[in-house]
Amino acid sequence: MQQLVGLLPIVLMLGLFYIMVFIPEKKRRKKYDEMLTNLKLNDEIMTKGGIMGKIINIQDDHIILESGPDRARIKIAKQGISHIVKASEVALTKED
Repeated sequence: MQQLVGLLPIVLMLGLFYIMVFIPEKKRRKKYDEMLTNLKLNDEIMTKGGIMGKIINIQDDHIILESGPDRARIKIAKQGISHIVKASEVALTKED
């Protein structure tokens, strides 16, 4: 019984570590995956390398990014996207 009481602080520390590290990481990863799933044409994004550009084509695991004044096109993996800078504004007009 004394050995179990001695292990209690270690078990509590491991539980606290799990709560503070792994649960927020799961939430962050879920939000990131959702962002990748909801990418649209003409979204302005920033890559993990710092390149900014507009999405002009979306493929399964890659996107074609248009960047710079010369409108250079770059093919990058979706996992290389850091975040969306400006989402495209698709105006849906409903005619009556």
